[in-house]
Amino acid sequence: MGWFNGWFGPSDNNPSSSDPLGRLDPKLREFLERESPLKYNTPTLPEPQRPRPKQQPQQSQSQSQNDQSQQQQQQQPPLVPAESLYPDGRYAHIWKTYKSKSSIDAETKSDHEKLMDVLDAFKERKALIGRAALENCAEEQFTWSDCMKAGGWSAKMTMCRAEVQKFERCYSAQSRLLKALGYLSAVGRDPALDEEIQMRADELYHRMVEQEREIEKAKAEGREAPPFEPVFRKLEPVAARDAKVKVPAPSEETVQSWKEKLEKLPEEDRAAEEEALKAEHKANAEMAARIHGLWQEQAKEREERRKKGEATVFDKFKGYLGGYRETPNK
Repeated sequence: MGWFNGWFGPSDNNPSSSDPLGRLDPKLREFLERESPLKYNTPTLPEPQRPRPKQQPQQSQSQSQNDQSQQQQQQQPPLVPAESLYPDGRYAHIWKTYKSKSSIDAETKSDHEKLMDVLDAFKERKALIGRAALENCAEEQFTWSDCMKAGGWSAKMTMCRAEVQKFERCYSAQSRLLKALGYLSAVGRDPALDEEIQMRADELYHRMVEQEREIEKAKAEGREAPPFEPVFRKLEPVAARDAKVKVPAPSEETVQSWKEKLEKLPEEDRAAEEEALKAEHKANAEMAARIHGLWQEQAKEREERRKKGEATVFDKFKGYLGGYRETPNK
């Protein structure tokens, strides 16, 4: 049908019609292209443009709605408590009336039990200071124990006095440093902060020991002792980050008792003991603030029971004592 195309012109649908050499033999075409002085370039057809996929606004809207719903779900409280084995919300109707043991204990505890909890927590912090000091003085304690077991004749005759004194010095210094850094205050805080305070106290103690060693070495060599910056200068307690209680200034009697106690100690231990006394005063103020807040909460509960007509005999007795205490101050 080449003659038909020749009459009516090349067809746009046939790509070979635009190329006059397209119907020749491949070898003949190669020979003509090589020998002809005029080079003929085969026209290349433009590739048809593919239609770009249109963005579907519905998909973007659905994605934004899904994101908003996920954020709302995260902000909403969980359907089941943490004690449930199915956090996806299964058996949520069973967990509606659930109360944890800590919340039940807090509701059922009497006023006396709540007060004893505060005092017991304070006593426990004091016991933890001794435990932390023993952990920091583990090396000195091991040296003392090893001396008692495998020490020489002279050491056994003196009952390892040098090792005992070294351990006692370490224990007392570590206890003072722990108190000064705030280990006694802030009951119920993160255990990681307690660990940080303990490590900081051990670091300061070894710095003090190194300074004392350098001073003794200078005295033995007959030269002036090198100046060292005091360990407690510009020392901020680690637990001061969480301090929210305003600590009142100590009374004159308290300050005088501190001075008498500091005069009995060696010069190198006075700075640590002074900071420890200040830390104890702060811890006592925090405990007093907690007890005062507990009394205010109890008074508020008694007042609510009185308004409802549910006051007990003990509430009336406490109210009478409270009025009796306030009378002399008027």
